[in-house]
Amino acid sequence: MKSSAGFFLCLLLLLAPHCTEVATEDGQPDPKTPCANWMGGAPGYPGHNGLPGRDGKDGKDGVKGEKGEQGMQGPKGDQGETGDPGREGPRGFPGYPGQKGDKGEGAFVYRSAFSVGLKERVPHPNVPIRFSKIFYNEQNHYDTSTGKFLCSIPGTYYFAYHLTVYLMDVKVSLYKKDKAVIFTYDQFQTNNVDQASGSVLLHLSSGDEVWLQVYGEGDNNGIYADNINDSTFMGFLLYPDLDVH
Repeated sequence: MKSSAGFFLCLLLLLAPHCTEVATEDGQPDPKTPCANWMGGAPGYPGHNGLPGRDGKDGKDGVKGEKGEQGMQGPKGDQGETGDPGREGPRGFPGYPGQKGDKGEGAFVYRSAFSVGLKERVPHPNVPIRFSKIFYNEQNHYDTSTGKFLCSIPGTYYFAYHLTVYLMDVKVSLYKKDKAVIFTYDQFQTNNVDQASGSVLLHLSSGDEVWLQVYGEGDNNGIYADNINDSTFMGFLLYPDLDVH
Protein backbone atom coordinates (compact mmCIF):
# COMPACT_ATOMS: atom_id res chain seq x y z
CA MET A 1 0.00 0.00 0.00
CA LYS A 2 2.85 2.34 0.87
CA SER A 3 4.54 1.48 -2.45
CA SER A 4 1.45 2.48 -4.40
CA ALA A 5 1.29 5.87 -2.64
CA GLY A 6 4.87 6.53 -3.38
CA PHE A 7 4.34 5.70 -6.97
CA PHE A 8 1.56 8.26 -7.35
CA LEU A 9 3.61 10.92 -5.63
CA CYS A 10 6.52 10.36 -8.00
CA LEU A 11 4.19 10.54 -10.91
CA LEU A 12 2.84 13.91 -9.76
CA LEU A 13 6.30 15.33 -9.38
CA LEU A 14 7.12 14.29 -12.92
CA LEU A 15 4.02 15.80 -14.41
CA ALA A 16 4.19 19.12 -12.53
CA PRO A 17 6.87 20.80 -14.70
CA HIS A 18 5.05 19.78 -17.84
CA CYS A 19 1.83 21.30 -16.70
CA THR A 20 3.64 24.51 -15.71
CA GLU A 21 5.08 24.89 -19.19
CA VAL A 22 1.74 24.37 -20.83
CA ALA A 23 0.12 26.93 -18.57
CA THR A 24 2.91 29.43 -19.35
CA GLU A 25 2.61 29.03 -23.07
CA ASP A 26 -1.14 29.15 -23.29
CA GLY A 27 -1.68 31.75 -20.53
CA GLN A 28 -4.64 29.80 -19.08
CA PRO A 29 -5.07 26.09 -18.83
CA ASP A 30 -7.50 24.35 -21.05
CA PRO A 31 -10.22 22.93 -18.86
CA LYS A 32 -10.49 19.99 -21.25
CA THR A 33 -6.90 18.75 -20.59
CA PRO A 34 -6.28 16.15 -17.97
CA CYS A 35 -3.97 18.49 -16.15
CA ALA A 36 -6.60 21.25 -15.93
CA ASN A 37 -9.14 18.82 -14.58
CA TRP A 38 -6.63 17.62 -12.07
CA MET A 39 -5.49 21.06 -11.01
CA GLY A 40 -9.01 22.77 -11.13
CA GLY A 41 -10.06 24.33 -7.79
CA ALA A 42 -13.42 24.04 -6.01
CA PRO A 43 -16.29 26.34 -7.26
CA GLY A 44 -16.35 29.76 -5.57
CA TYR A 45 -19.29 31.27 -3.59
CA PRO A 46 -21.95 33.39 -5.45
CA GLY A 47 -21.22 37.09 -5.43
CA HIS A 48 -23.37 39.76 -3.64
CA ASN A 49 -26.48 41.17 -5.33
CA GLY A 50 -25.77 44.29 -7.28
CA LEU A 51 -27.47 47.67 -6.66
CA PRO A 52 -30.91 48.13 -8.28
CA GLY A 53 -30.76 49.79 -11.61
CA ARG A 54 -32.36 53.15 -12.38
CA ASP A 55 -36.06 53.38 -13.28
CA GLY A 56 -36.59 53.19 -16.95
CA LYS A 57 -38.56 55.76 -18.92
CA ASP A 58 -42.35 55.55 -18.85
CA GLY A 59 -43.72 53.60 -21.68
CA LYS A 60 -46.46 54.75 -23.96
CA ASP A 61 -50.04 54.44 -22.75
CA GLY A 62 -51.65 51.30 -23.92
CA VAL A 63 -55.02 50.94 -25.59
CA LYS A 64 -57.96 51.73 -23.25
CA GLY A 65 -59.38 48.56 -21.89
CA GLU A 66 -62.99 47.51 -22.00
CA LYS A 67 -65.40 48.79 -19.33
CA GLY A 68 -65.50 46.47 -16.38
CA GLU A 69 -68.57 45.13 -14.68
CA GLN A 70 -70.38 47.40 -12.21
CA GLY A 71 -69.33 46.78 -8.66
CA MET A 72 -71.62 46.24 -5.70
CA GLN A 73 -73.33 49.32 -4.19
CA GLY A 74 -71.47 50.68 -1.22
CA PRO A 75 -73.02 51.57 2.15
CA LYS A 76 -75.07 54.79 2.50
CA GLY A 77 -72.97 57.76 3.54
CA ASP A 78 -73.64 60.21 6.36
CA GLN A 79 -76.22 62.94 5.79
CA GLY A 80 -74.66 66.16 4.62
CA GLU A 81 -75.27 69.62 6.05
CA THR A 82 -78.39 71.52 5.03
CA GLY A 83 -77.69 73.72 2.05
CA ASP A 84 -78.74 77.33 1.53
CA PRO A 85 -82.37 77.93 0.44
CA GLY A 86 -82.77 78.02 -3.30
CA ARG A 87 -84.36 80.78 -5.28
CA GLU A 88 -88.11 81.14 -5.16
CA GLY A 89 -89.73 79.35 -8.04
CA PRO A 90 -92.31 80.83 -10.37
CA ARG A 91 -95.77 81.40 -8.96
CA GLY A 92 -98.19 78.61 -9.76
CA PHE A 93 -101.67 78.88 -11.16
CA PRO A 94 -104.57 79.44 -8.71
CA GLY A 95 -106.06 76.22 -7.40
CA TYR A 96 -109.66 75.18 -7.67
CA PRO A 97 -112.05 76.46 -4.97
CA GLY A 98 -112.44 74.09 -2.06
CA GLN A 99 -115.66 72.56 -0.89
CA LYS A 100 -117.99 74.64 1.22
CA GLY A 101 -117.44 74.05 4.91
CA ASP A 102 -120.02 73.11 7.45
CA LYS A 103 -122.12 75.85 8.92
CA GLY A 104 -120.66 77.06 12.18
CA GLU A 105 -122.41 78.16 15.29
CA GLY A 106 -123.59 81.73 15.10
CA ALA A 107 -122.19 84.20 17.59
CA PHE A 108 -124.73 85.81 19.87
CA VAL A 109 -125.27 89.45 18.96
CA TYR A 110 -126.05 91.78 21.83
CA ARG A 111 -128.65 94.35 20.85
CA SER A 112 -130.01 97.30 22.75
CA ALA A 113 -131.35 100.41 21.00
CA PHE A 114 -134.25 102.84 20.98
CA SER A 115 -135.41 105.91 19.09
CA VAL A 116 -138.43 107.89 20.31
CA GLY A 117 -140.09 111.28 19.84
CA LEU A 118 -142.58 113.69 21.38
CA LYS A 119 -146.24 113.77 20.48
CA GLU A 120 -146.95 117.01 22.40
CA ARG A 121 -145.23 119.73 24.37
CA VAL A 122 -143.34 118.77 27.52
CA PRO A 123 -145.81 119.09 30.41
CA HIS A 124 -143.54 119.86 33.37
CA PRO A 125 -139.88 120.72 34.12
CA ASN A 126 -137.62 118.82 36.55
CA VAL A 127 -139.16 115.44 35.73
CA PRO A 128 -138.16 112.89 33.05
CA ILE A 129 -139.51 113.77 29.61
CA ARG A 130 -141.79 110.97 28.40
CA PHE A 131 -141.30 110.42 24.66
CA SER A 132 -144.31 108.41 23.50
CA LYS A 133 -143.78 108.36 19.71
CA ILE A 134 -141.89 105.10 19.04
CA PHE A 135 -139.57 104.92 16.04
CA TYR A 136 -137.64 101.87 17.31
CA ASN A 137 -137.82 100.00 20.61
CA GLU A 138 -137.61 96.34 19.67
CA GLN A 139 -135.94 95.23 22.90
CA ASN A 140 -138.32 97.42 25.00
CA HIS A 141 -135.39 98.83 26.95
CA TYR A 142 -137.02 102.28 26.84
CA ASP A 143 -140.08 102.65 29.06
CA THR A 144 -142.63 105.09 27.62
CA SER A 145 -144.49 105.21 30.93
CA THR A 146 -141.47 106.56 32.85
CA GLY A 147 -139.50 108.18 30.03
CA LYS A 148 -136.36 106.27 31.10
CA PHE A 149 -134.01 103.88 29.33
CA LEU A 150 -133.11 100.88 31.49
CA CYS A 151 -129.73 99.21 30.84
CA SER A 152 -130.00 95.43 30.54
CA ILE A 153 -126.62 94.78 28.87
CA PRO A 154 -123.57 96.33 30.55
CA GLY A 155 -121.36 98.15 28.09
CA THR A 156 -120.71 101.41 26.27
CA TYR A 157 -123.72 103.32 24.87
CA TYR A 158 -124.26 106.32 22.64
CA PHE A 159 -127.11 108.77 23.40
CA ALA A 160 -128.27 111.80 21.40
CA TYR A 161 -131.24 114.19 21.32
CA HIS A 162 -132.51 116.75 18.80
CA LEU A 163 -135.18 119.09 20.16
CA THR A 164 -137.34 121.67 18.43
CA VAL A 165 -137.37 124.99 20.32
CA TYR A 166 -140.44 127.24 20.04
CA LEU A 167 -142.11 130.07 22.02
CA MET A 168 -139.52 130.15 24.86
CA ASP A 169 -135.96 129.19 25.83
CA VAL A 170 -134.91 125.60 26.48
CA LYS A 171 -132.67 124.23 29.19
CA VAL A 172 -132.36 120.45 29.09
CA SER A 173 -129.98 117.92 30.60
CA LEU A 174 -129.29 114.19 30.19
CA TYR A 175 -129.35 112.23 33.41
CA LYS A 176 -127.71 108.99 34.47
CA LYS A 177 -128.64 107.50 37.86
CA ASP A 178 -130.14 110.75 39.20
CA LYS A 179 -127.11 112.79 38.13
CA ALA A 180 -127.00 115.28 35.27
CA VAL A 181 -124.28 114.35 32.76
CA ILE A 182 -124.57 117.03 30.04
CA PHE A 183 -126.51 120.31 29.73
CA THR A 184 -127.91 122.10 26.67
CA TYR A 185 -129.27 125.62 26.54
CA ASP A 186 -130.94 127.26 23.54
CA GLN A 187 -132.33 130.81 23.51
CA PHE A 188 -135.54 131.22 21.58
CA GLN A 189 -135.57 133.79 18.78
CA THR A 190 -138.89 135.58 18.34
CA ASN A 191 -141.02 134.35 15.45
CA ASN A 192 -138.53 131.57 14.68
CA VAL A 193 -138.20 127.80 15.24
CA ASP A 194 -134.82 126.69 16.59
CA GLN A 195 -133.05 123.40 17.36
CA ALA A 196 -131.23 122.25 20.49
CA SER A 197 -129.15 119.07 20.44
CA GLY A 198 -126.57 117.10 22.35
CA SER A 199 -124.85 113.69 22.40
CA VAL A 200 -122.62 111.66 24.71
CA LEU A 201 -120.94 108.26 25.18
CA LEU A 202 -121.64 106.55 28.50
CA HIS A 203 -120.60 103.34 30.14
CA LEU A 204 -123.57 101.70 31.84
CA SER A 205 -123.91 98.86 34.26
CA SER A 206 -126.91 96.60 34.41
CA GLY A 207 -129.80 98.47 36.06
CA ASP A 208 -128.56 102.00 35.24
CA GLU A 209 -131.23 104.42 33.93
CA VAL A 210 -130.81 107.29 31.45
CA TRP A 211 -133.34 110.00 30.61
CA LEU A 212 -133.84 113.63 29.48
CA GLN A 213 -135.20 116.31 31.79
CA VAL A 214 -135.93 120.03 31.60
CA TYR A 215 -134.23 121.91 34.44
CA GLY A 216 -134.98 125.34 35.85
CA GLU A 217 -138.31 127.15 35.97
CA GLY A 218 -141.27 126.77 33.64
CA ASP A 219 -140.11 129.61 31.39
CA ASN A 220 -137.25 127.36 30.18
CA ASN A 221 -139.56 124.69 28.82
CA GLY A 222 -139.66 125.59 25.15
CA ILE A 223 -139.40 121.99 23.78
CA TYR A 224 -141.99 121.66 21.03
CA ALA A 225 -143.42 119.05 18.65
CA ASP A 226 -146.28 118.90 16.18
CA ASN A 227 -147.15 117.10 12.95
CA ILE A 228 -144.28 118.78 11.04
CA ASN A 229 -141.73 119.38 13.85
CA ASP A 230 -140.16 116.58 15.87
CA SER A 231 -138.20 116.44 19.09
CA THR A 232 -136.35 113.11 19.38
CA PHE A 233 -134.28 111.06 21.83
CA MET A 234 -132.22 108.00 20.96
CA GLY A 235 -129.56 105.63 22.28
CA PHE A 236 -127.90 102.32 21.38
CA LEU A 237 -125.24 99.85 22.56
CA LEU A 238 -121.86 100.22 20.88
CA TYR A 239 -120.22 97.15 22.43
CA PRO A 240 -120.93 95.05 25.52
CA ASP A 241 -118.59 94.25 28.40
CA LEU A 242 -117.25 90.85 27.28
CA ASP A 243 -115.90 90.01 30.72
CA VAL A 244 -119.46 90.14 32.05
CA HIS A 245 -121.17 88.20 29.25
